[in-house]
Amino acid sequence: MSEQTHTILIVDDEQNMRVALFEALSRNGHDVAVAENGQMALEMIAKHPPDLVVTDIKMPGMDGLELLRQVKALRPELPVVIMTGFATVDTAVEAMKQGAFDYLLKPFPVEVIEETVARVFALGSKLPQPSAKPVGHKTGEVASLEKPIIGKSPKLLQLMARAKSVASSKATVLILGESGTGKEVFARFIHNESDRRNGPFVALNCAALPEGLLESELFGHEKGAFTGAIVTKKGKFELADTGTLLLDEIGEIPLHLQAKLLRVLQEEEVDRLGGRAPCKIDVHVLATTNRDLEQAVKEGSFRQDLYYRLNVIPLKLPPLRERREDVGLLVDFFIRKYAVQYGKPEKKPSAAVWARLADYDWPGNVREMENLIERAMLLSQGSELELWDFWDDVEPPTRIDAPAVEASPPSGHFAVALANTSAAMEIGTQTLREVERQMILQALQANDNNRTHAAEILGISVRTLRNKLHEYRSQGIID
Repeated sequence: MSEQTHTILIVDDEQNMRVALFEALSRNGHDVAVAENGQMALEMIAKHPPDLVVTDIKMPGMDGLELLRQVKALRPELPVVIMTGFATVDTAVEAMKQGAFDYLLKPFPVEVIEETVARVFALGSKLPQPSAKPVGHKTGEVASLEKPIIGKSPKLLQLMARAKSVASSKATVLILGESGTGKEVFARFIHNESDRRNGPFVALNCAALPEGLLESELFGHEKGAFTGAIVTKKGKFELADTGTLLLDEIGEIPLHLQAKLLRVLQEEEVDRLGGRAPCKIDVHVLATTNRDLEQAVKEGSFRQDLYYRLNVIPLKLPPLRERREDVGLLVDFFIRKYAVQYGKPEKKPSAAVWARLADYDWPGNVREMENLIERAMLLSQGSELELWDFWDDVEPPTRIDAPAVEASPPSGHFAVALANTSAAMEIGTQTLREVERQMILQALQANDNNRTHAAEILGISVRTLRNKLHEYRSQGIID
């Protein structure tokens, strides 16, 4: 029984699931209410707000994601747990970004929902609240300096030392590297190490804007300068005055704007569109690109004089495959990051995952790793991160989870994986639970306690076996 009674609202269009969850959570001392669709749930929440909502995703009418959005709009502090039998990475990521506390894949053992509910109420006021601002930053907005550089490889440390030595100069720095190597993070590092650290850091993605809008974003415009210019607007150079301006993907700037950009860099003044007089600026300019600008100069798509002006201090970030000693540090960092962001426990990768991470070539570099870790943290249902949590080409082994919360008989009792009968049915003088336990312990003994081999013999996953052993230890059956 729980020390404190909480109210939990179960939302699922399947009656059997509602009954099963009602019985499981009621046994733990919670007050449980049920709703068969999203609209009914919203009405119940408005009248008598629960302490937790557990909802299915796939329901007729309002689905679980829409219910989640409306619950968070109505009561942002109310935790919501999402469950589904139709899991995709996109829905998992979307659910967590919308503020879901956790994401459970059906069918799952009773212990999973019990442990999830216990974590919700154990965290209490520590539950992460949805941010008023989206993660990351939009094109051109003042960027945050929160992301650190993670690594200990000699190549990376040499680059950081060089960056520190030029950070407080006004020399233009050109940061080169493949997509996903962390060029913008490195630019933020330079700014933070400079005398301008208390000034603005403004980033503009030159590849994300159409040509006409890019000129206005860079240099600003006066009221009436063109159709739609109803107010005067400062450009990014002016917004970055006394600070740092990052021109991300500089190689994508059209040729006719390159000449105007070169003049700004040389004269340290900017002319707004429609303006009558130039405006003096004091800005440290950093630029990034994953293009070969020397080749672009030869092809005539990039001005040679602008290239020389930008290439005063070139810094080339190595791809992740060339600094494999940093893989472990990065994995640990991203696990901690997403554990905090999504209110999940920190989990370690399994030995098989570590082996694949170490041998992988990382074509998408650090960005690819971060996305993989985020996916794994969202989808993982076990105590460790497994191969199938990271990659779609790895199927989880066939599971026999007992007992399991799934579409159960009309009585609402939990199905037992060993047979379509009650767990209390006896075989001779033994219950099915006792037979199951005996089979598991014998399999372990026969395989010198090798869980992987024992699980294969039993036809269950290592995760299920681990959960069973944890259950036996908590009951004092094994040490």
